[in-house]
Amino acid sequence: MIVSHEREKLIHAIVFFAQNTRYCGKIKLIKLLYLLDFEHFRQTGRSVTGMDYRAWKMGPVPFEFYQEFDALEPDLAAAIDIAPEKIIDYTRELIVAKVAFDDSHFTKRELRVMGDLAARFRDSLSKPMVDVTHEELGPWAEIWDGGRGNDERIPYRLALAANDPHREAILASADEYVGLEAAQTH
Repeated sequence: MIVSHEREKLIHAIVFFAQNTRYCGKIKLIKLLYLLDFEHFRQTGRSVTGMDYRAWKMGPVPFEFYQEFDALEPDLAAAIDIAPEKIIDYTRELIVAKVAFDDSHFTKRELRVMGDLAARFRDSLSKPMVDVTHEELGPWAEIWDGGRGNDERIPYRLALAANDPHREAILASADEYVGLEAAQTH
């Protein structure tokens, strides 16, 4: 039986980024989660959190999580607080961890990818991250397509370059995992 622990991973990825980066507000967090999920898929054929991302003008957005952010489910509310932080004429929603990070459901690779992202964007505001998440020819840009793909789902498969030498093996692994999950629900 496959047990994904995707919800626990989502919550503790949020805790990790809140504890290991500065200026971690909603937009920065969304960008970090997108980069985590798509980079991990690029390497393994599986996302970390299991969230679906949609192409919005502001970038890739995990729609269900975006909605939840305004009214946190009890499990997430027990793990984080959202503290308003006033910066001149702007108020940022800063994410503050209320619990210690729990790595028990993460693989070594997932932890490494999270650590690499936290180190790379530790002191970044969300604006500089736009260059990375809106990368030309990247998954978001391919679906966004100048606005024609507004609110369309961004397939994880777009994380893999057409010339990636491991593309077919990673896609086969992704398909196998989807098949195993489907068989388990029947």
